[in-house]
Amino acid sequence: MHSSEIILQLPPQLKMTDEDFFELCQMNRDLQIEQNKLGQLLIMTPEGSTTGNRNLGIGAYLYLWAEKDGTGIAFGSSTGFTLSTGAKKSPDASWMRLDRWNSLTPEEQEKFAPICPDFVLELRSSSDRLKTLQEKMEEYMEEPGVQLGWLIDRKNRKVYIYRPGMETECLNNPATVSGDRVLPGFVLNLSKVW
Repeated sequence: MHSSEIILQLPPQLKMTDEDFFELCQMNRDLQIEQNKLGQLLIMTPEGSTTGNRNLGIGAYLYLWAEKDGTGIAFGSSTGFTLSTGAKKSPDASWMRLDRWNSLTPEEQEKFAPICPDFVLELRSSSDRLKTLQEKMEEYMEEPGVQLGWLIDRKNRKVYIYRPGMETECLNNPATVSGDRVLPGFVLNLSKVW
């Protein structure tokens, strides 16, 4: 654990419903709050300015690609999803096929959608522990529907590529990273990320 992440353990008898968790997040908008599959709350402070700038750039690029491609919808870093384990996570950027998104009710779409995106991306800030982010990526890969994940480690100029049921691939100081078959035509120029 590092100074920008606090793990809050709740007593076993205190069960928070999805609605309770959503309300807690709405009441504490200055914090990023996630819940792991054990029911522990992970409270993270806002990211630093440089990471925030890079994160916005990645999200904007993904959004523009998704609008042009038209087969899915992109999400920003403040979007929460409820995983099949009950964990509630907020990837830094994500994308989901339209057919999967449209299978949700309007009520499910308004809160932390009970689905994992097809593509998830995490951008490591200077205060993030790599191991914590790798565990988060592995948790995503256990989810139905997820097809691709990128963990971008700016500090060490590495990109970890996650695919369900496959070994993690590590690229050292790549110039670009490609969305493969999941995001056809999406290529992220990493010179603007490093």
